[in-house]
Amino acid sequence: MRRGLTVRVLGSALIAGAWPLLAHAASVQELVSQGNGHGAPPCQSCHGADGAGQAAAGFPRLAGLDAAYVARQLADYAAGTRANAVMQPIARALSEDERQAIGTYYSRLPVPAIPPSSQPSANDLGATLATRGRWSQRVPACEQCHGPGGVGVGAHFPPLAGQPASYIEAQLKAWQQGARRNDPLQLMQHLSRALSAEDIAAVAKWFAAQPLPAGSGGR
Repeated sequence: MRRGLTVRVLGSALIAGAWPLLAHAASVQELVSQGNGHGAPPCQSCHGADGAGQAAAGFPRLAGLDAAYVARQLADYAAGTRANAVMQPIARALSEDERQAIGTYYSRLPVPAIPPSSQPSANDLGATLATRGRWSQRVPACEQCHGPGGVGVGAHFPPLAGQPASYIEAQLKAWQQGARRNDPLQLMQHLSRALSAEDIAAVAKWFAAQPLPAGSGGR
């Protein structure tokens, strides 16, 4: 085969091989920015074009979260083990492949820089619960599962650092009230019931104030 023809043939093969990936990437971008046309609205309408979320509205950051964690939360919304009047119908309108694609998409987004905020003191109630726990009530430190400063650990313990305080508080109350039941070994259901409203507000505020360096996603 002549060299010029070989290059054209190989080039066509590479384009053909790349096309499904390019089409998939385009479809994921459309899914996030436009919705799927089957009942799921654009993800970015609540979570922002950069996946940073909206602190004022209590919408969490998705950028940089573990892909498996995001996909599993969507599946749990669809199954009803995580109750939310907004997210449940959206999750049910997504296919399993779409949930996986959304998880992968957000895991690869850079983690947005978080504006500096005043840090609670080391003896603050929220800091105590987050870093030392309350062993008299068998409440371990939040950092034992969610990592130092709440940076997150794997697919089961998401980052808490820099998430809106209103979002963290709402999730603790959801576990406490049984509206959310998708935690490993029901750890959060048990722990949340040992916390008072004051405890929940304090620890949510502490994690919201923790710095999370900007960088690449994909943890």
